[in-house]
Amino acid sequence: MKVSEGLSRVKSRLGHWATPRELPSQLTWKYGHESELLSWRIKARNYNTMVANLALLVMLMIASAIALVLYFSSEFIEEPWRALSHVFVFALISIPAVCMTHQRMNFAYRFTASGAEFCEWKNFPEWALRFLTCLAIVTAILFACMASLDRDASYLIYAVIGPAKVMLLRASMNSKVYRGVHTIFHLRTFEWSEFTEVEVDRKQKLVGLKFAWYDNYLNISKISTAPLYARRREFDTILAFLEKQVPELPRSLQSVERA
Repeated sequence: MKVSEGLSRVKSRLGHWATPRELPSQLTWKYGHESELLSWRIKARNYNTMVANLALLVMLMIASAIALVLYFSSEFIEEPWRALSHVFVFALISIPAVCMTHQRMNFAYRFTASGAEFCEWKNFPEWALRFLTCLAIVTAILFACMASLDRDASYLIYAVIGPAKVMLLRASMNSKVYRGVHTIFHLRTFEWSEFTEVEVDRKQKLVGLKFAWYDNYLNISKISTAPLYARRREFDTILAFLEKQVPELPRSLQSVERA
């Protein structure tokens, strides 16, 4: 019973992490006055996930190598502080690596009789500020304990310098400029006539809508694909909806770029 309750809690936590945030306040649907035919919201990784996973693997291997080298070269530190300090080093490198390679963007899709609207946004990661605050506190406590147990006042210097540097980093991240760079909002509106093809990627369970647009900067016409990020179980539902809504559009089986 306890095991099943634990698994259900983990599942609910993961579900909450994957649930998209509320729609941004600045969002105004162009076809908001029309009844929606299909809509959904999702958090998705809008980049090549295979490359990101390989990058994470490389970063974790580097973090492990650094931690091991530091462990075997710091024989002057007594156990268990020697092991704990290098586990801390590994976590310090690997946690930001996971956050960088597994970032998710918020997406909202809304289809009506007039067309389609796609919104993507990314709010500032408030969790990063909380992580740095906790990191500063843990670092101060760790070095203070080491100073007390080893009776070495030099650890007290690290107990002040380490957290101070972390809090300086936190202050720089909390600046208006940094927040602006890491806050994203885009809204694209299409009429049904603008779409030229439906791309179907059965391997990724991803649908893409191809459309033509004019690049005013280069003064040329271009063709792009808007990927429709959704849960894998909704793949067939989206295909059936597009088959009904735009049956005249050609279908092509090909890989859909996530970016």
